[in-house]
Amino acid sequence: MYDKIKSAKENWEKTKVENFIKKIPERKNKFETDSQIEIERLYIPTEKSYDDIGFPGEYPYTRGPYPTMYRGRFWTMRQYAGFADAEESNKRYKFLLNEGTTGLSIAFDLPTQIGYDSDHPIAKSEVGKVGVAIDSLRDMEILFDGIELQKISTSMTINSTAAILLAMYVTIAKKQGADLTKISGTIQNDILKEYIARGTYIYPPKSSMRLTTNIFEWCSKNLPSWNPISISGYHIREAGSNAVQEVAFTIANGIEYVSSAVKSGLDVDSFASRLSFFFNVHNNFFEEIAKFRAARRLWAKIMKERFGAKKEESCKLRFHSQTAGSTLTAQQIDNNIVRVTIQALAAVLGGTQSLHTNARDEALSLPTEESVQIALRTQQIIAYESGVTDTIDPLAGSYFVEALTDEIEKRAVEYIKKIDDMGGSIKAIEKNYFQNEIASASYNYQQKIENQEKIIVGMNKFKTDENIKQKTFSINPEVANKQISKLQKLKSERDNNKVVKSLSDLTEAAKSENENLMPYIIFCVENYATLGEISDALRKVWGEYKG
Repeated sequence: MYDKIKSAKENWEKTKVENFIKKIPERKNKFETDSQIEIERLYIPTEKSYDDIGFPGEYPYTRGPYPTMYRGRFWTMRQYAGFADAEESNKRYKFLLNEGTTGLSIAFDLPTQIGYDSDHPIAKSEVGKVGVAIDSLRDMEILFDGIELQKISTSMTINSTAAILLAMYVTIAKKQGADLTKISGTIQNDILKEYIARGTYIYPPKSSMRLTTNIFEWCSKNLPSWNPISISGYHIREAGSNAVQEVAFTIANGIEYVSSAVKSGLDVDSFASRLSFFFNVHNNFFEEIAKFRAARRLWAKIMKERFGAKKEESCKLRFHSQTAGSTLTAQQIDNNIVRVTIQALAAVLGGTQSLHTNARDEALSLPTEESVQIALRTQQIIAYESGVTDTIDPLAGSYFVEALTDEIEKRAVEYIKKIDDMGGSIKAIEKNYFQNEIASASYNYQQKIENQEKIIVGMNKFKTDENIKQKTFSINPEVANKQISKLQKLKSERDNNKVVKSLSDLTEAAKSENENLMPYIIFCVENYATLGEISDALRKVWGEYKG
């Protein structure tokens, strides 16, 4: 059968294609995905059996982690938001919940991300700019005022200070009388990609990995419905990687986390089911869909074959996705609505568990409420109107999609082998391997834009004169002063003897490799020690990573 189809294709190329091309040449000599995977003119069945495809909810989960996927429930529509102070962000969260978002995603400002209070000299110009400023438990109490944590899933994009923010969240849940076994959500807590792509690290890799492993252990015993990490390819892609690198480097980091946890004495099946992932979604529609399918299959094989995971849940790759911020243009911003729609559809067809859609004006500023609403409505229209959710993995069996899935997996495996040969992700980071590979991919992509091999509509082609001033969202410049005043008031009202004692206990515990630090951090938080004070208590022992 396959030989017959192959022969028929060859005949078609000779009798039809060759003559047609003489009259109307193809647009390019060579067609490629953004990962430089060559795209054939036409795909046909091959002799390859599709044993690796399987069924949804069955190993190797190529077609999705759950048996009924969106026929049972839609993905979580989780819009990323946070700015200025806790009061302002609380208003935005309530707006989003009222508009139909089904999960919260918290953006924190830069000082919060790198362990500085708002009154630190290095912090003042960044307070509340790229996310909400959180200095203490008091801020978190305001942030979630009127929001029942047991009834909502919350994702927090926080890494070096993830343990502190988790401690605050848990403390609020306790104050609300919530059952901790029913508290659901995710902390990003992916410190390795910070060394690779973002830079919001504090401590050296070894100490950071210890803290990450402590969180794994504590959550497995105390917060069973919580995801203690979101292993993030998103920022790797935003830094300039291609789709293959995004899969390979993210999964390589996942291997490093699992290895570290197993070496610390944890049984792989005690925590693996709560690992989650975070991927980017770009415009190359079919490559992005294939990327998600390949990632699921590859992770399942790694967990089963490398780590000996026995539970089905341990082998399932579940992921949040976000449309690509790096693809948004400041020119003709309404074009971004179309880009985001294409990207969101790719995420859904690729089987995402959770999705954030970027707003059209995010290349200019933080989004307006109007833009946020359009972004959310994009997800809702796909879910309720498009019909793509009525069957599972509708593109399975597409000769092109299956070939792309196989090729992405193959190339990702080759990358992972190189990283293994270096000694794993931490060693590869120290050798600047990730950084150099991403820089090379980013340069190649930008070159294609510069010479118009890659068309960005409205930016390097189909340009218009734009004199219309766009309505943008701005942060009140008094936010920093307001935040500093709240911080001073807190320090005057709390029991400072308890604060000093709890911070001292944390510092001592950090000196021992065998102590889980989460209970100590929670104790600090409960006594209203600030995020900066807790971070400094650990800086005393571990120092700071200088790169």
